[in-house]
Amino acid sequence: MDRNHMHPAIERVLGNIEKVMIGKRDVAELSLVALLAEGHVLLEDVPGVGKTMMVRALAKSVGAAFKRIQFTPDLLPSDVTGVSIYNPKEMEFQFRPGPIMGNIILADEINRTSPKTQSALLEGMEESSVTIDGVTHRLEKPFFVMATQNPIEYEGTYPLPEAQLDRFLLKMKMGYPDIADEMEVLNRAQRIPPIEDLESVMDLAELRSLQQEIKEVHVDQTIKRYIVEIANQTRNHSSVYLGASPRGSIALMKAAQAYAFMYGRDYVLPDDIQYLAPAVFVHRIILRSEAKFEGITAEEVVERVIARVSVPVQRLAK
Repeated sequence: MDRNHMHPAIERVLGNIEKVMIGKRDVAELSLVALLAEGHVLLEDVPGVGKTMMVRALAKSVGAAFKRIQFTPDLLPSDVTGVSIYNPKEMEFQFRPGPIMGNIILADEINRTSPKTQSALLEGMEESSVTIDGVTHRLEKPFFVMATQNPIEYEGTYPLPEAQLDRFLLKMKMGYPDIADEMEVLNRAQRIPPIEDLESVMDLAELRSLQQEIKEVHVDQTIKRYIVEIANQTRNHSSVYLGASPRGSIALMKAAQAYAFMYGRDYVLPDDIQYLAPAVFVHRIILRSEAKFEGITAEEVVERVIARVSVPVQRLAK
């Protein structure tokens, strides 16, 4: 992809994040895609690769209120959403907001808390609101959740149910840096951590404006058909027990609109769909037990599906 044609406001944000994150441009881009598309991200990787640093850098770059929720087995739903406390002086209940009342939320190790507490995020992620004691509180936009989980340690964890996984626009991995990048990480860590001096290069008003502009990016009927055919193939693949839902098709379209906008286009290309489909569909697919036994992964299934579906080369006839 030609980076010379990237939207200047997006380039500013990515350049700012790169002051902190070394060699993680692709992860930063996809995180920004989800934020611009008003979606959420599930970041699955081992500890110490920079998951927390990535979301902090993103929040600082766009001038957003950052909140971190450390999920533990004893965390309660009210610890996430907030609680109403009786004030005897005023003789009324007063609402004390929880950490979900922010713009960019880090849900750290989300699979270490109970399903009841995990579900406290569902309404906020889907409806941009939380309901406490029968009262609905709207969440300020933008509202973006980046949840993390460790793919290695499963003891004492609560796997996210399919209904909640489906609410994440993208699923990503950070990966280890290469030797040169890790050397630069050490050099920067020897001095004052760069995250402390990171300043915003965009305000929330501009971010909201960009989120609205993205909705106007054109998605041709041939591209929509391409998305639906890929999703349909995941449902009929021999290795798949449950394929991508229609919500997954919508997520891929929205992500592609944001990605096209990032690169200065007002239309979506098939290349956008091919690039984003693995991150959008991989967590929405449930494999058959025999496929898992054979070592087949959801990533491989999505790649095979993309290779199988014909790429649109012209507009559908009206």
